[in-house]
Amino acid sequence: MITYKPFYATLLRKNVTEYELIFKHGLSANTIHRIKHGQNITLKTLDTLCSILDCKIGDIVAYTKDE
Repeated sequence: MITYKPFYATLLRKNVTEYELIFKHGLSANTIHRIKHGQNITLKTLDTLCSILDCKIGDIVAYTKDE
């Protein structure tokens, strides 16, 4: 299962808000909504987030094995 828990920890660590991602960096509000609800996002979106936040993919998503 893919989780976006690292994304919110990274936002906090980098002192970036969802508002900034939307209005300063042009990320869509729908993308933030999809992340919040654990839905799929594209690799292009992951690439964009990594660029904006200057981080690795592992700082945005994590994989946990379903049990």
